[in-house]
Amino acid sequence: MSFTEEKRNQIKRYILEKISEDGANVAKRTAETFDISLNTAYRYIHEMEDQKIIKKDKDKYGLVEISETFVLNRLRGELRDEDLIYEKYVSKYIMEFPDNIQKIWQYSFMEMMNNAIDHSEAEVVMLSIFQNFVSTTLLIDDVGIGIFRKIKDFYGYELLDDAVNELFKGKLTTDSNNHSGEGIFFTSRVLDRFAAISDGKIFTHDKYSEAVRNLEDTRALKDWKHRKGTLIYMELSNFSKKNLMEVFNMFSNIDGGFTRTHIPIKNIYETYPVSRSQAKRLCNRFEKFQEIELDFDGITEIGQGFAHEIFVVFQKSHKNTKLIPINVSENVGKMINHVKHTIN
Repeated sequence: MSFTEEKRNQIKRYILEKISEDGANVAKRTAETFDISLNTAYRYIHEMEDQKIIKKDKDKYGLVEISETFVLNRLRGELRDEDLIYEKYVSKYIMEFPDNIQKIWQYSFMEMMNNAIDHSEAEVVMLSIFQNFVSTTLLIDDVGIGIFRKIKDFYGYELLDDAVNELFKGKLTTDSNNHSGEGIFFTSRVLDRFAAISDGKIFTHDKYSEAVRNLEDTRALKDWKHRKGTLIYMELSNFSKKNLMEVFNMFSNIDGGFTRTHIPIKNIYETYPVSRSQAKRLCNRFEKFQEIELDFDGITEIGQGFAHEIFVVFQKSHKNTKLIPINVSENVGKMINHVKHTIN
């Protein structure tokens, strides 16, 4: 049986996806999914083995991965220009990819490396690159002032968690004269996986439990809870169709201004939010945006005080900021409507 090139690529991509998940029973699962013989499935597997894309380890297959780590020292003048660092250490891993992927990596890496150079006050920054046929991962690890602690101290927040939560909104910086505060916001949304790790806290758009599991399963990050400074984790598929400008446009007005934001409520609260004080902290800096999407996906209930503070108290005093609740459950919707009906 002769397949089209598209069908052959589908089979190979499926095999690679299953190998990246757990690597077990790949041939059997592939044969069943595509209604092909085991011999045909193994032919594709052996072909990728010969191409050094995958390898067999005991009874499982794994992706062949290359890795490299570089130590950049401030005293040696190696922590100055993020674009030169990209060209020297990263570009060779990215230059063969399509233009959209190159632009995402150029933006994401340079924004995060610039943060390490300008904000961390670290004397040494470690850059690690991991790449297989499916994806590329970059780690930027400094032993300077932790990102959350620096934000907490600069803005006078009571808790480190308050600093973590502010990053979901965007437009947050401790140096407004030289930085827009947009880098982490857009980088975290354009990559497939992003995490900022500091003082045992994580900022990520993945579910917290999933992020913790991913970090602990990554060989280089097993001790993430005890690291000093800040570690930035960035991952993107080598086949990504994402477009950097499309992500910018999602949060911009017609003139290109950063006017909209999206806040995943489930990433902020371990249990459903109930109190007025929680809402007050959430609403901090809302007035900097014209539209705010409050994403209640995964939130089954909210307290009356929480809802009233946001949708009545804040909204009455900030009529130019539009609050848009999305993915609202029946109970959350009822509470929002209930407090709105209390407006005189």
